[in-house]
Amino acid sequence: MFLTFNFIRLAKKNTYYIIDDDIDDQQFLVEALVENDQSSQCFKAPNGEVAINNLKKAIIPLPDAIFLDLNMPGLTGKQCLVELKQTASLQHIPVIIYSTSSNKKEIQETLEMGAFSFLIKKSSFQELRKELSFITSELKKLNLIK
Repeated sequence: MFLTFNFIRLAKKNTYYIIDDDIDDQQFLVEALVENDQSSQCFKAPNGEVAINNLKKAIIPLPDAIFLDLNMPGLTGKQCLVELKQTASLQHIPVIIYSTSSNKKEIQETLEMGAFSFLIKKSSFQELRKELSFITSELKKLNLIK
């Protein structure tokens, strides 16, 4: 009698952290990320203070990438980006700015501050999925996500 074992390879899920004070924008982004990669795991924070606290205290697992809104009350997106890039345990995480702003100066400034990319919020779900697909493919090329 032969026993056959089927080993299931457990693939690592890509983990994303969405930091945005707009719940609808959070959900839109989560749905697009999961539609592009159904194994994705997404965590959300309503503002920069909560996000930084959750990351520093390991309340959530360290994400593979962070999507960060610029215009939030309290700790702004830029202030949050600075905090992320100044924290040794977090500075390696790619940060994608996710904003309604299309101001070229603001885009350039956030990239110079250490953001990986700048994603202008889309009203079309298909456009958002396409942009996210491009960004995640760039992250994969750099071995920052699976």
